[in-house]
Amino acid sequence: MCGIAGLFLKTPDLEPQLGSLTAAMLTALSERGPDSAGFAIYDAGRPGHVKLSLCARAGFDFAAFAAAYDVDYMIYDDHVVLMVPVARLALVQAAVAGHEQITLTAAGARMELFKAVGRPADVVRRFGLERRSGSHAIGHTRMATESAVTVNGAHPFSTGTDQCLVHNGSLSNHNDIRRRLMRADMRFATQNDSEVAAGFISHEMRQGAGLGEALEAALGALDGFFTFVVGTESGFGVLRDPLACKPAVMAETDDYVAFGSEYRALADLPGIAQARLFEPEPARVYFWQRAA
Repeated sequence: MCGIAGLFLKTPDLEPQLGSLTAAMLTALSERGPDSAGFAIYDAGRPGHVKLSLCARAGFDFAAFAAAYDVDYMIYDDHVVLMVPVARLALVQAAVAGHEQITLTAAGARMELFKAVGRPADVVRRFGLERRSGSHAIGHTRMATESAVTVNGAHPFSTGTDQCLVHNGSLSNHNDIRRRLMRADMRFATQNDSEVAAGFISHEMRQGAGLGEALEAALGALDGFFTFVVGTESGFGVLRDPLACKPAVMAETDDYVAFGSEYRALADLPGIAQARLFEPEPARVYFWQRAA
């Protein structure tokens, strides 16, 4: 049992509140996932730069690492976001890949990703989610059932630039899909089935599919019980398996689309009393886009 929260803003009016609203949604789902939590948030970014979201061992000198490559950075507890000019991206990525104390959790022009072991309220507080602004965010509270309680095992999983996925459920054919994707040059950091789902969608989009098309392909390829919420640079998607046994509720207004594993995650959103509330249908792709 895990909890999923997602908020996609259709207009900029609520962007200053994105972090505080998402933090409240995740905290409301604490009982569904007390082991670990995480979130990805999308903001305006900086032209000509790519953000690298990193996690490091306690005591790592983020400032010295950033200075060595002359990049701007922002520290959030044991995570850091490097703002890397595109011209130096390959150099910095190689340095990160070769450093045993650093783990790359995500890369993107607009996305930053944070995750940690601990109760959702504590994770939200550690990374200052309440103070963040942006266009959309996706979060997860995890109750581990099939893999260890670690930072790497926490959600979201990111396997493509500005792409991330959170998952409630269990896939039965993830080992086969992982082998197929690895033959196609996808790389995985864990044995988690949810990372395979993220990798499948990233692979489809790498081949030219849009978000909606990638989710349609996932519906045909992935077996098991699943509810996915997916983020891209400008998009937000939802998909449930044909049996739809994992709980889900959505709310839509002129200002936003919101997803929660339970209604209590949505209860305090602005204008919720006037929102269109609905349960996403089984085996149906939902997605929304904003101008990138």
